[in-house]
Amino acid sequence: MRLGVEAAIVAGELVAGDVEIADGAIVACARNGKRGSGIAVPGFVDLHVNGFGGVDFLSADARAYARAGEALLETGVTAFRPTFITAPEEELTAALAEVANAAPGPRVVGVHLEGPFLSPQRLGIHPPEHRRDPDPALLGRLLAAGDVGHVTLAPELPGALDLVELLHARGVAVSLGHSDATVDEANAAFDRGVRTVTHLFNAMRPIQARDGGLAGAALAREDVDVQLILDGHHLAAETARLAWRVAAGRLALVTDAGEGASLGDGRYRLGPVEVEVQDGAARRRDGVLAGSVLTMIEAVRNLHALGAPLVDAVGAATAVPARIAGRPDLGVLVPGGRGDVVVLDDRLEITRVVLAGESRVLA
Repeated sequence: MRLGVEAAIVAGELVAGDVEIADGAIVACARNGKRGSGIAVPGFVDLHVNGFGGVDFLSADARAYARAGEALLETGVTAFRPTFITAPEEELTAALAEVANAAPGPRVVGVHLEGPFLSPQRLGIHPPEHRRDPDPALLGRLLAAGDVGHVTLAPELPGALDLVELLHARGVAVSLGHSDATVDEANAAFDRGVRTVTHLFNAMRPIQARDGGLAGAALAREDVDVQLILDGHHLAAETARLAWRVAAGRLALVTDAGEGASLGDGRYRLGPVEVEVQDGAARRRDGVLAGSVLTMIEAVRNLHALGAPLVDAVGAATAVPARIAGRPDLGVLVPGGRGDVVVLDDRLEITRVVLAGESRVLA
C-alpha cells in the first residue's frame, strides 16, 4: 500500500516522496511516483492521558478502552499510556488489572501512575486523603497488579530516591512532578537517573531568583526531557515559548486529557474527581485545572504556532515521548519500522491514520 503523500518526516527530517507499507511495516520512504498530497508523520505517542471520548481510564473495562481507542485514533494517537491519578489502592490495582483486557486499537505502552507519592503542597486535583509518602511495600503491590511503565513522584519526600532505585531496577520510567522540590532536591533525583518531568511548571515550585526549583533544574540540564500541556490554559504562550527555546529537542507534548476530551462542554470525571468542562478548560468545582480536553494534533499545531518548525513540533509528539517510554520502535518512520502513520494536509488537519499498516481513519 502506498499512502499517496508528497513528503514524509523520516528520522527527524522532511523528505520528498511517497511512503509504502506492507505486512504492517514501513517498506520504503521517499518513493518516487505520481505527485501526491499531504505529509506522512509517525503516529503520535501520548504518555499522559487520563481518559478520552467519554471514558475515564481509572474505571474503564475492555469495551470502554475500545471506545476511547477509536476516539484517540481520530486524533492521530497510535500509542498511549493510560494515566491513573491518586486513588485508593484497591481502585488502582483493579484498574491496572483491567488494562490487560484492553481491546485492539492504539497500543497501550504501560500505565502511568501519577501518584500517590506526591507532595501535599502541590497536589492539584489529586485527593489528599489518598496521597501517600513513599512506601516500597505499596509500590510493590501496585507493580504486581499490572503493567506499570511510568510513575510520577515528588523527589523531596522521605524515601523517594529509594523508590527511584526500585523503579529503575524494574525497568519503570520515573518522572518528577506534583513536587515542591528545590533545585538541589530535583538534581539529586536526576543524578540517580530520572530523565523526565511531568507537565513542566504545573503543580511544582515556581522558578525564583535564588531557587529555580524542579522546573529550573530540568530546563538547565541537557539530559532531562520535559513534558508540556499546550492547551492554552495550563501555560501562558510566553512560558511555553520559553520552554521550547530552552529545551528544543527534549520537549514532549502530552495532553493530560480526561473523559470529556472530544465531547465538548459538560460534567465529567477524572478518577474520583468531578470535573466541569467549559470553554475548552477542565476544572474542579473550586476552579483548579483538572486535566484537559486537549488532543495531540492540537498540541502539535499549538507548538508549531509558537515558532517550532513542523519537524520539531511533530517530534515532540512522537520521537521524544517514545524515548521517554523507552520505546525506540515507536514515534519514527523508518524502513522496517512499525506501520503507524498519520497523514496531515497543509493546514495540519488529519486526513488519514494508519495503525499497523491498516487504514483506520479517513477524512
